[in-house]
Amino acid sequence: MEHTPVGVVIATRNRSAGLAVTLRHLLALPERPEIVVADNASTDDTRALLAREFPQVRVLSLPFNRGALARTHGVRALHTPYVAFSDDDSWWAPGALARATRHFDDHPRLGLLAARTLVGPEQEPDPLNKVLADSPLGEATDLPGTQVLGFLACASVVRRTAYLDAGGFHPVLFFGAEETLLAYDLAARGWGVIHCPDVVAHHHPASGPRPDRPAVMRRNELLTAWLRRPLPYALARTRALAADARRDPQARHALNETLTRLPAALRARRALPPHIERAARLLDTDRGGTR
Repeated sequence: MEHTPVGVVIATRNRSAGLAVTLRHLLALPERPEIVVADNASTDDTRALLAREFPQVRVLSLPFNRGALARTHGVRALHTPYVAFSDDDSWWAPGALARATRHFDDHPRLGLLAARTLVGPEQEPDPLNKVLADSPLGEATDLPGTQVLGFLACASVVRRTAYLDAGGFHPVLFFGAEETLLAYDLAARGWGVIHCPDVVAHHHPASGPRPDRPAVMRRNELLTAWLRRPLPYALARTRALAADARRDPQARHALNETLTRLPAALRARRALPPHIERAARLLDTDRGGTR
């Protein structure tokens, strides 16, 4: 059987055990995708494991941690027309990549497909599935699903040319809540971003606290506002975070990190086209703008 026209990119750092599980699932897929692991300068046994147990997998050994930008290195290394993203705790259901291929083949404007995500051994639906399915942006006649402006990175498939056209994941954000900005940039370039529940991904996130996660998410949500949204909107979001920072250490940390990255964000600022800004505002109104 020939390789599918969908390659898979995995960004990883210091999670060799989970990576091994992911790779075993991906290598067992009937589509036999080409796989690229972009290793963010791991200091554990990741590279030794890959060389010993997965010699058929291509490895990009990055010299330092590039965060979400590791995915872009992987996309550039592949030459398949479509690229699916997995993390080191996620993989694709058998047949999912074939279904994604048909959607992309049949819909030339489709830039990114957000899959339905099933979580853990119990395969519980991720709450984001319903949020995406209920998007008020509705459907477009030339796209195969509901239009969205957000997604879960480890459950998404992109058209390679669209991803590179939009610039990929943004360096200012590094990692965490990086998806909305890419969705904005794809839509601004005319690419369709949709949710297709017939394409299924599995996500098995590690249990345990991630104490820095709330601050990173708030930082990147605010930086996204400064990068693409109207200035009054970005200022209002900044004032709200500053008010929270007076009593909340997580908010204070998010604000400090935002201010550190703000000069770079302002240099890269590019306001959304009016029709995409209207869509973003509609999502802001509907359930907090999470799509």
